[in-house]
This record gives sequence, structure tokens and C-alpha cells, in this order.
Amino acid sequence: MKKIMFNDKYGLTQAVLEGRKTQTRRTFLKPGEDPLLHGITPEYLISVRSRYSLGETIAIAQKYEDLRKDDEFYRLCGKNGMPLECIKYEKGCHNKMFVRADLMPHHIRITNIRVERLQDISEEDCMAEGIRRFGKEYVRFKKEYCYTCQNYAVTDFYSFSTPREAYAALIDKISGKGTWESNPWVFVYDFELIK
Repeated sequence: MKKIMFNDKYGLTQAVLEGRKTQTRRTFLKPGEDPLLHGITPEYLISVRSRYSLGETIAIAQKYEDLRKDDEFYRLCGKNGMPLECIKYEKGCHNKMFVRADLMPHHIRITNIRVERLQDISEEDCMAEGIRRFGKEYVRFKKEYCYTCQNYAVTDFYSFSTPREAYAALIDKISGKGTWESNPWVFVYDFELIK
């Protein structure tokens, strides 16, 4: 089984687990590459370059220390031969890059895959990416409502007028400054949380 990582700093793993984030975009080409100029179809790109497949079940990577109170995590540790007394010595205890997919209690299933430019994202898709809408009670500028690229619980609260502005800020924070402006080709993965 494969695993997928979502950014914890901006609350995206939690957004997936709460069912608020149901879509993710992943770049797959070097800046400046344009596969469609060479007659390569999106279907071919998906079949050759996509890390995930339609219908595939994928483990959501979480640090072992974040799963301390999860009974399913402990059950999976026993089932898959991971002694509980050894967990605290594993690299995955503090870094989810090193966790084992077979020990992860939460999973998603890919329901759709498509190829598009990053800036082709719709406002609806921005919301599916985990952007949140808040009323004026949370906004310093007394707007009717705003959109934020961060989880409500995160200390820095940034407000934006549109979901696209919030998503542009989020992708630049996650993937590096200038990502939005460079408008790379991305795989868009729609997914559902498996209960």
C-alpha cells in the first residue's frame, strides 16, 4: 500500500480526516515543460506519470506520536509485527515521511484523476482543497466573510477575499514562493475518506 502526505502546518491532514479536504494537486513536470505541445494526451500522462491510480486506496501518513490515542493504530502495530515498545525509537515517531503505510489507520480512495494547469482551479475546487470560509466574527477587517488557507486552530490567521486568493497563498507556502505564478501542470486527485 502507498501512503500520501498532507501538510500539518496548515492543518491539511486534519482537514482530510474531518472530510473538509477532498482534493489535492501534485506537480509532475519541470517548470516550462508543456506535454500537450508534443501531442501527449492527458490520459497518457495519467497512465504513465501519475503516482496514484483511479480506485486505489492510499494510507494517510501521520506521525506515530500523533496516533498515540488511536486504538486502530495499536491494533495494526500488533497485526503487522511492530512491537509497541519500539515505536518511540522509530524515525516515524516524529517524522511522517518514515512511517509504514501498513500501520496507518486512516485511508483515502482516489475517485477521479485529471490533468490541468494550477491556475485553472475553480472556486469550488479551492474549497475542496481545504480552504475555509469564515464569518465576520473571525475577521479583523469586518468583512461579511473571508476565506483562509489555514485551519482555524492555527495561530496565524490570514484572510482573503476569494477562495482562489487563499489557495494561491496556500500553494506558495506549501510548494515554495512563486509556485502559483509559475502555473505548473498538476495532477488533480479527487478522493474520499474511507471510514
